[in-house]
Amino acid sequence: MENVVCELPPYWQDACRHLAKKDRVMKRLIPQFGKACLQSRGDPFATLARSVVGQQISVKAAQTVWDRFAKLPEQMTPQQVLRLKIDDMRAAGLSSRKVEYMVDLALHFDQGALHVSDWASMDDEAIITELVAIRGIGRWTAEMFLIFHLMRPDVLPLDDVGLINGISRCYFSGDTVSRSDAREVALAWAPYRTVATWYIWRSLDPVPVSY
Repeated sequence: MENVVCELPPYWQDACRHLAKKDRVMKRLIPQFGKACLQSRGDPFATLARSVVGQQISVKAAQTVWDRFAKLPEQMTPQQVLRLKIDDMRAAGLSSRKVEYMVDLALHFDQGALHVSDWASMDDEAIITELVAIRGIGRWTAEMFLIFHLMRPDVLPLDDVGLINGISRCYFSGDTVSRSDAREVALAWAPYRTVATWYIWRSLDPVPVSY
């Protein structure tokens, strides 16, 4: 695989040094992926809209539906999405429930219910609390947003199947692990649990996935 060179988040190199020093698996994994690193995804509304589209379907199916849906508004903004016809959104591949989620998401942005301009100074849990108040946004989606949009350095998404599977494979020879097992492994990763999670994901799939 040819690794994509990206602009490193400001904490990335310090995180890699810390993880390689503290964790034997990370010391082995990190050099395998060269200068590839976490990259921010889109603007906040589009990022969350994409996560709604992708729920409970395969990555390939999610991309297909997103490509169709993204062609409907002139721009992917809350105001433009609120002008869309329900039938058109359904025709693009959104279920009735996902249409409801998309409308609620757009309303939260349009009505100023989210403190977007304050997110940079808010802690992770405060942002999660705001996001999970939106229909269809659960903790996992909020944590993916913290990782892939806000690029917070110390997020541990214990509801993520890939993270649990990766910890199982890398630390327990493939034996099934519990959330508490995973949390214990991640103690050595703090305060860079996002970076360690990213490398665990790469150990399963070398090509980064967009959320």
